Amino acid sequence: MSNVLGIDSSTQSSKVLVVSAETGEVQASGSAAHPDGTAIDPRSWTEALQDAWGQARVSDFGSSVTAVAVGAQQHGMVALDRANHPVFDALLWNDTRSAPQAARMVTELGAESWASSTGLVPVPSFTITKLAWLFENHPELARRVARVCLPHDWLNLQLAGAFTTDRSDASGTGYFDPVSNEYQLSTLERYFGAVPELPKVLGPAERAGTLNDGWGLPKAVLAAGAGDNAAAALGLGIEPGEVVVSVGTSGTVFTSSTGPYRDSSGQIAGFADATGQYLPLLAMLNSARTMSATAAMLRVNLGELDRLAQAAPADAGGLLLLPYLDGERTPNLPTAQGTLLGLSRTSMTPENLARASVLGVLNSLADAVELIQADGVPVRRVLLIGGGSKSVALRQAAASVLGVEVEVPAAGEYVALGAARQAAWAVHGEYPRWKRRIEERFEPDGSDWGAELRGRYVEARKATYGV
Repeated sequence: MSNVLGIDSSTQSSKVLVVSAETGEVQASGSAAHPDGTAIDPRSWTEALQDAWGQARVSDFGSSVTAVAVGAQQHGMVALDRANHPVFDALLWNDTRSAPQAARMVTELGAESWASSTGLVPVPSFTITKLAWLFENHPELARRVARVCLPHDWLNLQLAGAFTTDRSDASGTGYFDPVSNEYQLSTLERYFGAVPELPKVLGPAERAGTLNDGWGLPKAVLAAGAGDNAAAALGLGIEPGEVVVSVGTSGTVFTSSTGPYRDSSGQIAGFADATGQYLPLLAMLNSARTMSATAAMLRVNLGELDRLAQAAPADAGGLLLLPYLDGERTPNLPTAQGTLLGLSRTSMTPENLARASVLGVLNSLADAVELIQADGVPVRRVLLIGGGSKSVALRQAAASVLGVEVEVPAAGEYVALGAARQAAWAVHGEYPRWKRRIEERFEPDGSDWGAELRGRYVEARKATYGV
């Protein structure tokens, strides 16, 4: 049997899957935590990957492992000196310190110009804003930067000595055009004062190299790798009309498109995908952690929070949460805080607060789904994934709040699975057709509560933040 290895280096952890190249069935897995925070020494990702690699007992599979690929969190700034040592901690996608630089970029060049040249309008998540922050706040360190890459590119370098990336990850930097497939070097010159070496951009099925001997798989091919959302799309094998809603550390809403997106409002990011097409995407900073924070506030675990949420009225008794606890990316409100509305003596119960947190997350995601629909993307089905989708209350309410059929794929590490699929593609030369397994399906329940809740949420968001 031929096996491939899929890696997911997320904000929170490294995960390794050994997967059958023929069927897509997971043969073994391992996981190791990353340090908490929004600024991380990237060497900790390598250490976590080594730990997860050992837990998956990769060496036991030996020569049957023919290829490896990495899916990883997007946008993070990994700035290296000439010896490939970090000159500063990697600033992650959820580090918002570069909000002033992002705002200035839009003011100076205009949203339409940015969307036209890169498919993006700068927000603090994107790499270019973080480089500008480093240049302005630590010019002595910026001058030492010889190479700039992303989290998945860093791991490619550790695995095979390959300074490479792919279209999906490059398209999240703010200095790459996913249509021409070229870096925008003048943007780096303007906002970083120099043009450091950038990783070579590989196509979907191209090979980055072969693994270094230290990983125990010296003949295994390293595939291009991908950004996490593009890898998840590969893992799910999404089809036209399907929109993925991921409830993880961040919330993401994305779909596959044959043509590019140029949204000058900045709400829809015009990323590339990992198949040679495009991945229009919206991202929210506040998702599953909103429910975790509510559980902590109520001094319960997530299982008990879910039970409380299921015991509450469908609309949380009128309690309404705008869940912008850590600022927000969609809408672009980097300094916002959460807002709890509808407080009364009858609504102030643990059950209602638990459900309000679940509905706040769903409403934030529904905002994104509606933006995609308004831009002409047909939405016939939502695929609900991510750690937060384990919540029964969230699953049951999703179809009514989103207003569309919802399918919950069987629990799995879809970023790592997508990386494994890409690895199989690179080594065998043919896109693997693996079967998707669906755990549950939900339809809108036919009542009006979901639509009424959406109306109140949108009205409250506009009244509070003007957007």
